[in-house]
Amino acid sequence: MATRRLSTLLALGAASALTLTACAGTGGTPATSSPAEATIGVVASTNVYGQIAEEIGGDAVTVTSIITSSAQDPHEFEPTAQDQLTVSEADLIIENGGGYDGFMDAMIEASGTTAPVITAATFNHDYPAEGEVGEEGHDHADEDGHDHAHIEGFNEHVWYDPHTMEHLAEAIAEELSTLDPDNADLFETNAAAFIDQIAGLEASLDEISAAHAGTGVFVTEPVPVYLIVAAGLENLTPEAFSEAVEEGQDVPPATLLEALGIVEDGSVKVVIANAQTGGAETTQVIDAATAQSIPVLEFTETLPEGQTYISWMQQNIAELADALDA
Repeated sequence: MATRRLSTLLALGAASALTLTACAGTGGTPATSSPAEATIGVVASTNVYGQIAEEIGGDAVTVTSIITSSAQDPHEFEPTAQDQLTVSEADLIIENGGGYDGFMDAMIEASGTTAPVITAATFNHDYPAEGEVGEEGHDHADEDGHDHAHIEGFNEHVWYDPHTMEHLAEAIAEELSTLDPDNADLFETNAAAFIDQIAGLEASLDEISAAHAGTGVFVTEPVPVYLIVAAGLENLTPEAFSEAVEEGQDVPPATLLEALGIVEDGSVKVVIANAQTGGAETTQVIDAATAQSIPVLEFTETLPEGQTYISWMQQNIAELADALDA
């Protein structure tokens, strides 16, 4: 989004008062601090990161997530003046990075905030080394005119990689401890408990790998790729197909024929679609899978209502295992 537009939003937002509210994450029993103590204001780009921050910060943090609904597509999200003001008043900011939530970078720059920023993508093993991002990045606009900046060859959907979330949890605990040293033990305890649950997710993925290693999976977008790779499965989707769908572009006819052939020739055992976006080509793939009695799963990019990050991933992994066993 243009800096000029965001500057205008900031000017508009400055005229209003804002009270940060905790995001609606549920579940988990993180350790708590004294309710009388002032809390750290954390702003997260999506409720995925907001819930993780709540899990680690307990009641020592007040969390606001910019995107909270599965009806909001992060790729097309346009922040409001209130969002801009929220970012400007944050004590700690958590974003995905990697070109996924570029609206956060724009708001951070426009606000002039000096709050620490945690970028989840940088903890992923595939993230380009420092100095390489600018050379490999590219910008594009989808059919609706929304601008996106992606890093060539990098899958930015890093919250589907449990190991990356483990490192993110450690970073959140470290930053919170710097901001509130008196509650450092609280943050460390909660992060350790969260990481133990991550280990449970990885154990479940290992079980899938032991039973189904090498099994072919088709994904309409690259959203769940980290998860299926961690499960030892093989992504058979033509890169040109998933990239076009993700970027809101038409899938080339030859690529669509190739994708349908892969689904119909028996190579694919499960199809995973993005529940928050889709198009004619995605529908064709799903119809082809249904005709072949291939299970079709739907994964989301944001945290479903009433779920924690851990319970959400547990559900996704269980559905994947059941589909493979069917």
